[in-house]
Amino acid sequence: MGRRRLAREIALQALYVADVARTPALEAFAIVTRRGGEEADAETLDFARGLALGASERIEALDLTISEQAANWSMVRMAAVDRNVLRLAAYELEARLDTPVGVIIDEAIEIVRKYSTEEATRFINGILDSLKKHRDAKPKKKNVRKKEDPKI
Repeated sequence: MGRRRLAREIALQALYVADVARTPALEAFAIVTRRGGEEADAETLDFARGLALGASERIEALDLTISEQAANWSMVRMAAVDRNVLRLAAYELEARLDTPVGVIIDEAIEIVRKYSTEEATRFINGILDSLKKHRDAKPKKKNVRKKEDPKI
């Protein structure tokens, strides 16, 4: 598994724990990374932390954006895994302009395929396809990396 995929899965797990256990995102991230499992290097963990905490900080805005695209589906009706994959991918579409849209969507679909159902892949793909139009409509600006934002 690639480092970015691993980072996205770690970020998803942290968002899931924060959501389901109603735990602060930083604490959820610590719980997920403390339990071991697949070895992640420091850069991978930094990328995962940036995704998880970034999505968590913008959760209300992300939920609103997702809800606007998910006709007749409130966020609480969605499976917790699906809801958090959408949050993670929506955050990445908004904040990580250096990552190609196709990569973000493909990664989200593969992660949903692993942690959810085949039916969920179609649902997630449809919503993310709608969300990518928002990114395409935004004026292109140069993405400046913060020092703590590692290149993987």
